Amino acid sequence: MTIDERIIELEIKLGFTEDMIDALNGTIYRQQQQIDALQQAFQALRQQMLAAQPAEQRSLRDEIPPHY
Repeated sequence: MTIDERIIELEIKLGFTEDMIDALNGTIYRQQQQIDALQQAFQALRQQMLAAQPAEQRSLRDEIPPHY
């Protein structure tokens, strides 16, 4: 294999590698957007849950069973 052939082969591999890196960067960017959206949704659900809880904690002993 001549030097020219090796250089051409390396250039081809470099081109494929650059394409793969660009694709991976796009995937990572989309995944980070999804993570950010999920974190925001989680925080909103947490706030709703905290807002829905009563201010004082009730005990199950305070509850009257339905058969009484």
